[in-house]
Amino acid sequence: MRRLAFRGAGCTLVNLKKLDSMGSKRRRATSPSSSASGGDFDDGHHSTNTPGPSRKRRRLSNLPTVDPIAVCHELYNTVRDYKDEQGRLLCELFIRAPKRRNQPDYYEVVSQPIDLMKIQQKLKMEEYDDVNLLTADIQLLFNNAKSYYKPDSPEYKAACKLWDLYLRTKNEFVQKGDAEEEEEEEDGHDNQGTISEISSPGYLKEILEQLLEAVVVATNPSGRLISELFQKLPSKVQYPDYYAIIKEPIDLKTIAQRIQNGSYKSMHAMAKDIDLLVKNAKTYNEPGSQVFKDANAIKKIFNMKKAEIEHSELTKSSLRASNKRAVQGDRLSAITMALQYGSESDEDAVLAAAARYEEGESEAESITSFMDISSPLYQLYDTVRNCRNNQGQLIAEPFFHLPSKKKYPDYYQQIKLPISLQQIRTKLKNHEYETLDHLECDLNLMFENAKRYNVPNSAIYKRVLKMQQVMQAKKKELARRDEIEDGDSMISSATSDAGSSKRKSKKNIKKQRMKILYNVVLEAREPGTGRRLCELFMVKPSKKDYPDYYKIILEPMDLKIIEHNIRSDKYTGEEGMIEDMRLMFRNARHYNEEGSQVYNDAHILEKILKEKRKELGPLIEDEEVASPKLKLSRKTGISPKKSKYMTPMQQKLNEVYEAVKNYTDKRGRRLSAIFLRLPSRSELPDYYLTIKRPVDMEKIRSHMMASKYQDIDAMVEDFVMMFNNACTYNEPESLIYKDALVLHKVLLETRRDIEGDEDSHVPNVTLLIQELIHNLFVSVMSHQDDEGRCYSDSLAEIPAVDPSFPNKAPLTFDIIRKNVETNRYRRLDLFQEHMFEVLERARRMNRTDSEIYEDAVELQQFFIKIRDELCKNGEILLSPALSYTTKHLHNDVEKEKKEKLPKEMEEDKLKREEEKRAEKSEDSSGGSGLTSLHRTYSQDCSFKNSMYHVGDYVYVEPAEANLQPHIVCIERLWEDSAGEKWLYGCWFYRPNETFHLATRKFLEKEVFKSDYYNKIPVNKILGKCVVMFVKEYFKLCPENFRDEDVYVCESRYSAKTKSFKKIKLWTMPISSVRFVPRDVPLPVVRVASVFANTDKVDEEKHTETLEESKVGDSVLSLQKDKEDVPVEMPNGEPGCHYYEQLCYNDMWLKVGDCVFIKSHGLVRPRVGRIEKMWVRDGAAYFFGPIFIHPEETEHEPTKMFYKKEVFLSNLEETCPMTCILGKCAVLSFKDFLSCRPTEINENDVLLCESRYNESDKQMKKFKGLKRFSLSAKVVDDEIYYFRKPIVPQKEPSPLLEKKIQQLEAKFAELEGGDEDIEEIGEEEGEVAEAPAIPQLQTPLSNELDIMPYTPPQSTPKSAKGSVKKEGSKRKINMSGYILFSSEMRAVIKAQHPDYSFGELSRLVGTEWRNLEASKKAEYEGVIGQSVSSMVGAPAPGSPFGQQMGVLVPPGQQAPPPYPGQNPITQQVIQQPTTPMFVSPPPKTQRLLHSEAYLKYIEGLSADSSSISKWDQTLSARRRDVHLSKEQESRLPTHWLKSKGAHTTMADALWRLRDLMLRDTLNIRQAYNIENV
Repeated sequence: MRRLAFRGAGCTLVNLKKLDSMGSKRRRATSPSSSASGGDFDDGHHSTNTPGPSRKRRRLSNLPTVDPIAVCHELYNTVRDYKDEQGRLLCELFIRAPKRRNQPDYYEVVSQPIDLMKIQQKLKMEEYDDVNLLTADIQLLFNNAKSYYKPDSPEYKAACKLWDLYLRTKNEFVQKGDAEEEEEEEDGHDNQGTISEISSPGYLKEILEQLLEAVVVATNPSGRLISELFQKLPSKVQYPDYYAIIKEPIDLKTIAQRIQNGSYKSMHAMAKDIDLLVKNAKTYNEPGSQVFKDANAIKKIFNMKKAEIEHSELTKSSLRASNKRAVQGDRLSAITMALQYGSESDEDAVLAAAARYEEGESEAESITSFMDISSPLYQLYDTVRNCRNNQGQLIAEPFFHLPSKKKYPDYYQQIKLPISLQQIRTKLKNHEYETLDHLECDLNLMFENAKRYNVPNSAIYKRVLKMQQVMQAKKKELARRDEIEDGDSMISSATSDAGSSKRKSKKNIKKQRMKILYNVVLEAREPGTGRRLCELFMVKPSKKDYPDYYKIILEPMDLKIIEHNIRSDKYTGEEGMIEDMRLMFRNARHYNEEGSQVYNDAHILEKILKEKRKELGPLIEDEEVASPKLKLSRKTGISPKKSKYMTPMQQKLNEVYEAVKNYTDKRGRRLSAIFLRLPSRSELPDYYLTIKRPVDMEKIRSHMMASKYQDIDAMVEDFVMMFNNACTYNEPESLIYKDALVLHKVLLETRRDIEGDEDSHVPNVTLLIQELIHNLFVSVMSHQDDEGRCYSDSLAEIPAVDPSFPNKAPLTFDIIRKNVETNRYRRLDLFQEHMFEVLERARRMNRTDSEIYEDAVELQQFFIKIRDELCKNGEILLSPALSYTTKHLHNDVEKEKKEKLPKEMEEDKLKREEEKRAEKSEDSSGGSGLTSLHRTYSQDCSFKNSMYHVGDYVYVEPAEANLQPHIVCIERLWEDSAGEKWLYGCWFYRPNETFHLATRKFLEKEVFKSDYYNKIPVNKILGKCVVMFVKEYFKLCPENFRDEDVYVCESRYSAKTKSFKKIKLWTMPISSVRFVPRDVPLPVVRVASVFANTDKVDEEKHTETLEESKVGDSVLSLQKDKEDVPVEMPNGEPGCHYYEQLCYNDMWLKVGDCVFIKSHGLVRPRVGRIEKMWVRDGAAYFFGPIFIHPEETEHEPTKMFYKKEVFLSNLEETCPMTCILGKCAVLSFKDFLSCRPTEINENDVLLCESRYNESDKQMKKFKGLKRFSLSAKVVDDEIYYFRKPIVPQKEPSPLLEKKIQQLEAKFAELEGGDEDIEEIGEEEGEVAEAPAIPQLQTPLSNELDIMPYTPPQSTPKSAKGSVKKEGSKRKINMSGYILFSSEMRAVIKAQHPDYSFGELSRLVGTEWRNLEASKKAEYEGVIGQSVSSMVGAPAPGSPFGQQMGVLVPPGQQAPPPYPGQNPITQQVIQQPTTPMFVSPPPKTQRLLHSEAYLKYIEGLSADSSSISKWDQTLSARRRDVHLSKEQESRLPTHWLKSKGAHTTMADALWRLRDLMLRDTLNIRQAYNIENV
């Protein structure tokens, strides 16, 4: 009964004697051999132990079970590696089954074909659970060979040898079981003792804990804990469906509790729970998933450990065993307690690194007896030696000892320095290794020896690769540990222990904080509805449902990955987890539209995470944990290691930062000083109410030093945000505002200098399409059959024009080749049309059984296959050409054959009748028309001492003397009544006697069977020769024939159709020649045609003439044939014909296309989209929305735009097609990143992701551009998809440079005359140069401001307000601010003498904003009174004039009045005795002045005697001046009631200006006015 129970466990018994004798030899023998199955490391045997010397006989039950999969692998390897006496592998004959095309009769004999490749695949998939299954397949393989091949064939003999070898090897491994019963009966007493011991409750708990430990600490080859996901049940919140599917959930924690509580009464009870655990995991998870595989691994590990315990000796006579068990008790209890209470601390790692259970433990003990286990040398050796695979088997087992010299003598011939783990262990024992590098050198030597001797696909080779990875990883870990411990030499061991415990507690604190932050995100819910916000962030989107997600998002991230990283301690710190969270939220916002639910959820969750992290407070750093090591390092100057060199990215970031920080203006003032630190909340509390995301340069620098910026764009975003904050808070005319714009410009210029032109990263789609078409054409034209013949050779003889379609343009492969070489194809579907037209013409003009027809079908099928591979079925290139598949081709060919076959059969019938009639006429004619002659037929005849038989091949005299002899096969011989002997036979043509393409290649000595038969006299015979079929020519040779008289025939030649066709069945008469095998088979050699050289010359001449006749054609791309596609419009206007596709001015347009349209007064043309197009009265029109450029919108100067970005406006217009300048493409943001239309140049591809609303001047992102569904007649665009999405960069606003120039011109004089700046410069040790008076550069378009319309009766205030309009208010505030600043700056400077100019300006601005409205009005009133007083003409030197700071040196006259746009100037003209302005003081100083005085100062120039540019005004022309929208809005359009006959109001005003100027000049000339 015990024996049956043991067999029922599913274990495979191994012969005791074989294992005792082969235990070490077989494993050593397999170490250098080429292990076969190509599987991973699962094919190795279990580690076994040599019986101890104290035992004479070891019980069979003590042996570990042998995996049947491992036995199957070993049997397969034996068959595969067997060599015969000549050293050839016999298995090569059975690796692949014969091809159905080459040997179709094989599949008539063999009903179940199988080969070694299929068996190997089954081994990899572990489909052989029993050796008998493998035996059945091996037997089927060899039986198939025996049934098909003849008994004397090498295949038959090899099958017999390998089958006998397989049976012998199998008998060695599998035992019949007779000896087992005897040994089990002898050991029955021991088994009873084992059962009685296990039945003890105390000892049962210890056994169960051993089983649990084996499961808990098991790892895969990479060191990952297999049981990690099985220790606790999944969360009901995250996986609610788990508990709906799994009715009896269980985890290792529950099993550990039951062990502690004594719930298990036997190992069988625990095994049931383990089976339930595995069953639950495999039920819930998909086959092939990692959890599914881990479940199988847990079951295997448990069964192996259980079998080991059941069959091991549990006696306590050995002191070592009892001591070991006593030590293990606490450790095993610790494992179960750790699982019971769910500890996730560092103890898990300690438990996982505990002592292992293995038979080779005695070796480890012997090493530890002379070496410290904490030594890095021992740890590296131990890691390599004890490396295991997924099934827990030792990978290093074949490397324990060197292979046998007797069995593997060639190993020692190839390997000059053999070494094994035993020798390395001996060196360790003798302390011969000084460093890790020395030990690593010997280990690498051992690995390289194995790799040199074994085949790369063998299991041994793969084991070596795995062990090398493990060794390198362990060495890196030990090296890092040494670096960390370098500074600990001066610290005592007690201090080190205390430090390590603190580090552990520190690690636990970090992990606990990460869990808290993760749970905050996990448990966040939407107020009101209670919806979990993290639902869409748990797992990444499906690649099947959202394929474009993985094209746009390069680094996908989800909460499941973050949770796994936390649990597996992959985060070195909290910052790593936060970065992954931010990446996840950033991906969501990048992929989804703004305002969508996912977008909003990402924003809310990121805010919750940030607030929770702020609530937890900063993490205590290492130096604050009172680490003695770090405290000592501060005192002694020993600092933790830092990188001495920056990475290339850090260098770029630092270069950008330094460029912004160190930028100075002309006076040497550093503009970044005010941006280094944020203002305090006490100074500017309203700043933090206005600015939601404050940032300064110190924060940017800290992020840079902490490596938080992954690229330059991330840093630029923070800089741009800082500058936007400054522009938002400060006034547009303030100095800080101007500095922010200047630094913003410096930032972008620096980034452009570092990164270069971003356009270089956009693939050239035109070249890629042409390369794809070129590769496709070359592949098709080079397609060959098994003998190396190009299929396209036979098609070169096809005429260029089909007689059935004479009007079509000529088209051949040569024409297509020239088009491909000159890059005239820009569409794949057009190229496919041309190729298919040639191939279909070949099919139409030839018979279905001809070689040309078959080659055409093969090439067309091959074209479709390569096309789909190059386009990846639309993933790379989406084209209408992909709609035609092999299924359509087969249908077309079948339909064509049904039409042509009846006609061909009728032709064959007529041909046979004609041949019969010809033969009869020849027979009846007799030769010279003598019908009385009688024929006597025979099988042979003699001529010139030679016998000729029917079936012989002979040379016949040629018709002309300069030709080679003809080759004829004798089919009939006869003698007529006149005694003359005749022969009748088939002519064989040489290649030069056929009509063929010059590029066609032939076999050496090849001839062709022709369709020409004739009779000739025997006396014309010149000699004998032999023509052999191609299948026999290379293996056999005729006896008594010279090589030059032996020919080979592969094809027949039709003189009528001038075509070749391969011969499938050789039907020539049997020859009397005897053939013998060749000593060495002839190589297959093909030679070029004799016409090859002459054809090259003709082709060159033809090419030259073609190029001369078609000048310029090569540069023009070919266009696909299209047609006008009308469409019915239900609501269309009468008389209008609407179209979906229309040709206008040689340009094909369709609905949905975007075009450039003419725009007056703009730098760049606008873009319109065609949504409707129609023709009325011979004129074409289209209707659609208009896209505008950034310069046509109103926005802040700091706003950035993508290059080539446009905005969808609210304007929809009807335009004539005459205004179309060309085609373009407007793509959405996602499409712009990932694809391009193939027929649009890259410069004409634009990006649009926002709509611009003209009413509220806002830009709002939308979901996507409108798509159109058109009829099938409309030709769709071809779209090329990038392999990797591009990353478009943003460029500054076109208003940035203009705004900077305006502010610099405005502040130049102020900064130059500011005494405070000079004082600050002296305090800081800076010498500020006095700036020169700036020259105001006014464009021609601004000359309209010089001549405004001013009603003569208007007051100055009303006139000023009517002219200045919207800008007047801001300028008045600025004047009041100047007065306020002059008073307040002195007060603040007295209170804070150490403040810089920027800080003083900031405080002055704050005081001005906090000033009450009534106070501001008072300052503005003072300015108004000052201006009016000046207009009221106070005398120079009066008290008011002195109060205003206007001083006139004695004896100096006032300057002439300023002819500005302010109406005050006109009143000054009316009172010339009282000058409005006085000359400026000799020394520049701050003055209270009006705007007129500002313009006067700015207008002074040493190059011009006048302020206004009157000469430019006189020479200005309408065509030279381009007005912006703002300038057009300021034109005096109220002068005219309408624009009259002019196109625009601006044109009308220009005409009025010209008339007035002409009249003025005429008046001066007519009245001779000199002083005007």
